[in-house]
Amino acid sequence: MCTVGLAHISTCPLCYSQDLSSYYEDKDAKYLQCFECELVFVPAQYHLHEVDEKLRYDAHQNNPDDEHYRVFLSQVFDPVITHIKQGAKGLDFGCGPGPTLSVMFEEQGYQVDLVDKFYAINTKVFEKKYDFITATEVVEHLKAPRFELDRLFTMLKKGGVLALMTQQVTKKVVFSDWYYKNDLTHICFFTEKSMRYLAQQWGSKIEFYRDNVVLFIKD
Repeated sequence: MCTVGLAHISTCPLCYSQDLSSYYEDKDAKYLQCFECELVFVPAQYHLHEVDEKLRYDAHQNNPDDEHYRVFLSQVFDPVITHIKQGAKGLDFGCGPGPTLSVMFEEQGYQVDLVDKFYAINTKVFEKKYDFITATEVVEHLKAPRFELDRLFTMLKKGGVLALMTQQVTKKVVFSDWYYKNDLTHICFFTEKSMRYLAQQWGSKIEFYRDNVVLFIKD
């Protein structure tokens, strides 16, 4: 039963449970948490319009020549590289206005396709199969995370890797002061339980790296 007192907020966007509770509220939004998968999320009525959302992304200054950005992305690059073979083909989902992770893989001899709803519209990628798929600082923006992540996982070949990079809600996080929730384009906040829920649904292996990188390996 939904416990938030909002009749129009009925399901978790990750596991579709109706067992929700109020988690936090500030001047910008109310945040709910799902009892089943522990996802913390922002209800749809608080989401930015796509025009305003894109304006925020346009302000990002990411590019392959930024060594600090490369070091940041190495948090996901390094674990993925240990799971893939030479010649593997990948997809960078939500590559943004300055694709860089794909460049890092291409420099090591891997072929990487790009897709992004604003900057690399390419629906043909969803008809392909990949050895690895990366989504760095993406899943926190998704309005329909279960749909998008299920679709990505089905696009993996056997033994393939889906790598998600996102800051997770942990016991160390003081949500009221958390910088990550202050970005209004961030509407989904995963916990370890949220990630393990996905692994269970997919029947995949799961590996955690720090509090912000998770790999799902398709058996």
